[in-house]
Amino acid sequence: METNIEQVRSVNIKNKGSSNIAFFNRLKEHSELIAALFSGLLILITWALKGSLSPTLWITFHIIAFTVGGFAKAKEGIEETIANKELNVEMLMIFAAIGSAAIGYWTEGAILIFIFALSGALETYTLNKSNKEISSLMNLQPEEAVLVENGVEKIVPVSDLKVGDTIFVRASERIPADGIITKGATSIDESAITGESVPVNKANKQDVFAGTVALDGSISIEITKPAHETLFQKIIHLVHSAQKEKSPSQLFIEKFEGTYVKVVLAVVAVMMFLPYLLFGWSLTESIYRAMILLVVASPCALVASIMPATLAAISNSAKKGVLFKGGVHAENVSHVKAIAFDKTGTLTNGKPVVTDVYFQSDTDKERIIAIAGAIEKESTHPLAHAITTYSLKQQEINSIHVQEMKTISGNGVSAYVDNQKWEIGRAAFVGEKDALTFHDGIASTLANEGKTIVFVKVEDQIVALFALKDTLRKDTIKSIKALKKQGIHTVMLTGDNKVTAKAIASETGIDQYIAECLPEEKVNYVKELGERFENVAMVGDGINDAPALASADVGIAMGEGTDVALETADVVLMKNDLSKITNAISMSNRMNRVVKQNIFFSLAVIGLLILSNFFQILDLPLGVIGHEGSTILVILNGLRLLK
Repeated sequence: METNIEQVRSVNIKNKGSSNIAFFNRLKEHSELIAALFSGLLILITWALKGSLSPTLWITFHIIAFTVGGFAKAKEGIEETIANKELNVEMLMIFAAIGSAAIGYWTEGAILIFIFALSGALETYTLNKSNKEISSLMNLQPEEAVLVENGVEKIVPVSDLKVGDTIFVRASERIPADGIITKGATSIDESAITGESVPVNKANKQDVFAGTVALDGSISIEITKPAHETLFQKIIHLVHSAQKEKSPSQLFIEKFEGTYVKVVLAVVAVMMFLPYLLFGWSLTESIYRAMILLVVASPCALVASIMPATLAAISNSAKKGVLFKGGVHAENVSHVKAIAFDKTGTLTNGKPVVTDVYFQSDTDKERIIAIAGAIEKESTHPLAHAITTYSLKQQEINSIHVQEMKTISGNGVSAYVDNQKWEIGRAAFVGEKDALTFHDGIASTLANEGKTIVFVKVEDQIVALFALKDTLRKDTIKSIKALKKQGIHTVMLTGDNKVTAKAIASETGIDQYIAECLPEEKVNYVKELGERFENVAMVGDGINDAPALASADVGIAMGEGTDVALETADVVLMKNDLSKITNAISMSNRMNRVVKQNIFFSLAVIGLLILSNFFQILDLPLGVIGHEGSTILVILNGLRLLK
């Protein structure tokens, strides 16, 4: 009893330790945001208690707010200045805050630091969040494999595998490396690579890929590629490299910031001495005017022109089921001229369903449906699940006694019911000649419609045919029409075969389709579309879509998609509603209009304040009021997007 108590205590201590570590890790991850908010709170408290604080304490509180709020951005600005040998906006904000404090306006300087620190903290948080997909990808590739040497099995790290080695993969296990099957057969879930929900039957001499799953059969595989060159590793590399690429708008902003800093600092330097030398101003007056210039020319209003409007647009969109991961993505959506869609799980529901059933004449249809459903209930195959679901809607199947159920890898299943042998599977399994002539060859017609065919055989006679298809989402056709009305070119990129792709494209009314795409090919097609249309969006939900999502100007993920797709994408449709894409475009247009209004207004105010200061009309208090007032106005204008 005492031992058990000690074990419980040990577990509790470990759990508590793990919780504390997780808590401190979260604090560390959000430290920049916490520091910014703390500095803002300290500024507010200091302002509220101004009348009751001593001058020394009042200044001390402001210095703490400066230090806590501005440390991260100051460090970043100094490091970048040293590395790039060029001043940046971070340094300008620091100079403006120090200049404000130097002429006695501590609160105004602290507010400048707070606003800039808050925006930087939000950017850092978004960046950290979006980089997690690499670790999510890595979790899907096994770290160990069963190596077979001279008939002896041993577990080795995947990194130790060499080309030519033979590995053994059991049913339901994930394949650890690219290779070809040398023994056995199985149905393979390749959704991690192609995104397709229907497993692919693989046997001797056929290629298999790392990260895919052998569903119902054990196989031996000869390694054809080193671990670091597998198709799965290529996906990881493509996501990583695509995220490093900077968009044209981002490059423009960085260039503008550099120019702005140089111009402002140059003008301030001139303002400190030129009026004294040329216009007879006193040196004190020149320095005073230069400090006012540094305050009124600080980009506080410019920052506020974008951030509140962007956050308001993001918040409003989130309420309506569209999650933007950042302001640049909310801006870019309105510029999209072409959209590429994945098929499975995006345009379609991602799950096969029974669409057609044909029976041999003079058969008991209800009995066939019930028995087929009962047999398939014992299989884990997605097509089997679809048939069982269909059967349950038609008949009661629990009373049927299934015996000797067997799965024949890559072909189908067999079982006995009431001493009769039932076989359910592909044409070659039940007899290809009889299957192709069943019901006047209806199987060929259904296959040309992009449907998967499953036959039901009792003893020596085919008695039924189930046609299954991954059906369209209910909003797909409407959404494609709405996008085409806006002049947006629509393309479907799918790993599925040409027949299925053509059928889906025709049904949806999509402009163009490209079938049998591997992840790397999807990236290439997205880049080609970018050359034709300049701004391209990619919509997907699977791991295989992640590189294309990262390569597109705007990556859009379905909310029920994989973690990797969600983390890689720039926009997430939280309710899996494709019609929300048009809502996102409308919100993006509204946001861009408001941002342009704010930028024009803030620049106009800054220009007016600078001119008034030069002609000695403007005093520092009025300069602060004009500067802070314009900031408040652009914030309020941005908040209109909440409605």
